[in-house]
Amino acid sequence: DNQVCFALHSTSLLMTKVYKPLLQALGLTYPQYLAMLVLWEQDGLTVGEISQRLLTDPGSLTPLLKRLESEGLLKRTRSREDERVVLVQLTDKGCDLRDEASKVPHCILEASGRTVERLQKLQAELLDLRNSLQKNL
Repeated sequence: DNQVCFALHSTSLLMTKVYKPLLQALGLTYPQYLAMLVLWEQDGLTVGEISQRLLTDPGSLTPLLKRLESEGLLKRTRSREDERVVLVQLTDKGCDLRDEASKVPHCILEASGRTVERLQKLQAELLDLRNSLQKNL
């Protein structure tokens, strides 16, 4: 209980549980939601760029993106310049889902029992920790 790793892990598990019913209403899993957040922020990224933003392996991202494509939320196409590069673009349905998902952050804020300012401070601390850890890899 005295380890930071346990606090991070258990909090992450509980955060995912809070998200679950909200995302089920949208037809998304938590990892799918994270990928959609990246695309809602900047559409037209490559699989590699999405993977980099999510700090995940592109190979593990591909099945997730295929599922989102089968749901009609995005379209994957090979780059004309380099066929190894796959571009990902939101469909109209994927763009429309952003409006439905806009209530999720407020629900998470309420569930946290924190103010926006406190969560922003926590986020900054976590990003700083993440950046420090990345330097050691």
